[in-house]
Amino acid sequence: MINKIAASVAEALAGVQDGATVMIGGFGTAGIPNELIDGLIAQGAKDLTVVNNNAGNGDTGLAALLATGRVRKIICSFPRQADSYVFDGLYRSGKLELELVPQGNLSERIRAAGAGIGGFFTPTGYGTDLAKGKETRVIDGKGYVLEQPIHGDVALIKAERGDRWGNLTYRKTARNFGPSMAMACRQTIASVHEIVELGGLDPEAVVTPALYVSKIVKIPRQATQAGGFKKAA
Repeated sequence: MINKIAASVAEALAGVQDGATVMIGGFGTAGIPNELIDGLIAQGAKDLTVVNNNAGNGDTGLAALLATGRVRKIICSFPRQADSYVFDGLYRSGKLELELVPQGNLSERIRAAGAGIGGFFTPTGYGTDLAKGKETRVIDGKGYVLEQPIHGDVALIKAERGDRWGNLTYRKTARNFGPSMAMACRQTIASVHEIVELGGLDPEAVVTPALYVSKIVKIPRQATQAGGFKKAA
């Protein structure tokens, strides 16, 4: 019987190896799998390459992972925000390598890995420092840069609902990079707020099929100060 439900975050992350390329879903603070990031910190894998749209905010989540010193390189679009001081300090001191990728290129490079595409030409970055060392072409009078797919070892993503086979649905903007990262990695670990019985998900609403998911783990919704509950974005 196929059952991809992990009993705990620790169990789900047990197989992450040193030196892994880890894709972490999220756009800003929407859809960040914070519980999985905290679990990765506790798990102890080091010499990691992290792929994310941002480079962490404040001192929690991705920023907390960077602060451990166990991330060797980050590939992202927006490394610096008003509260990205953890990244800033590590980068300026030479303790963290940065590969800066325009957001559209980042999304397409991840998607290309999942789709089995060997590379693609894009006008974004042509004629800039981001094109240095890369193949360029002029097509119909317009300059293009060849970009390579980004493959990952592990994707950590946040979904809304899942079943024991690993089929996933998302909540609004929490979807962002999750589906493409799940396709681009050798294994995918997803946190969900609700686990339903097989058949409980409308097949037309399933965004990430079970084929791309290795483990799911249920996490509680965050409590508000007023004592109610909120759906994390």
